Amino acid sequence: MKKIKRRTFEIIQAANTHDVPSRIFDIGILILIIINVALVIAETFDISPTTEKVFYYIETVSVIIFTIEYLCRVWTADLLYPNLNGFKSRLKYIFSFIALIDLFAILPFYIPFIIPVDLRVLRMLRIIRLFRIFKLNRYTTALTTIADVFRRKKNQLISSIFVVLLLMIVASVLMYNIESKAQPEVFDNAFSALWWSVATLTTVGYGDIYPITAMGKVLSAIIALLGIGLVAVPTGIISSGFMETIDHQDDEKEYCPYCGKKLK
Repeated sequence: MKKIKRRTFEIIQAANTHDVPSRIFDIGILILIIINVALVIAETFDISPTTEKVFYYIETVSVIIFTIEYLCRVWTADLLYPNLNGFKSRLKYIFSFIALIDLFAILPFYIPFIIPVDLRVLRMLRIIRLFRIFKLNRYTTALTTIADVFRRKKNQLISSIFVVLLLMIVASVLMYNIESKAQPEVFDNAFSALWWSVATLTTVGYGDIYPITAMGKVLSAIIALLGIGLVAVPTGIISSGFMETIDHQDDEKEYCPYCGKKLK
């Protein structure tokens, strides 16, 4: 039984280069995720009852496979967390981010069978199926790299975003006080001005709300110029994080993963 559990664990984890069954499993799940996301998009079009029935069969098969995968991952959680006992390791896995994504991927299918829900709630539950796209993170190094970058640079990103939010709030309050008398129906409260500050600082400029007074235009120009620099700060932080992560991955490849010696 232990050998079966160990082999199951090896197959459902990220595949090694020479582990063919694990590689086939990963590719199969990837294809299934892509098909399911395509189905969610396809369902927004007018489709025939026959096509709808085919979609339902694909959805059913997908949920069965995803459910088996989820149960296998819960079953082998003690191998993923060898320092914890069986119950604690499974509990830790169940409440981990990636396990919750797996759960949300299958839950909408089962809820209508357990709890009677109306059509509107059912539609919302079906939208949750889009969470399946986040399962790709487990099978692709690209998404893992992005998550690693955000994890490494989270403090710098939080600081830069805080400064941007602070500027947005200050700008919105100032603009409300300047423009509310000239345009009471447009700048009717600070929240309306906040929408203007978001559109201006991000250089989107929808044009649905804008200042008409001289002071308002001057403030708008200043905020727009500041926005060019401030909004670019998080982008620069993420870019540098990508470069550091890529360099780190390249350094790791120069050493043997088994003996730790530098490769020639």
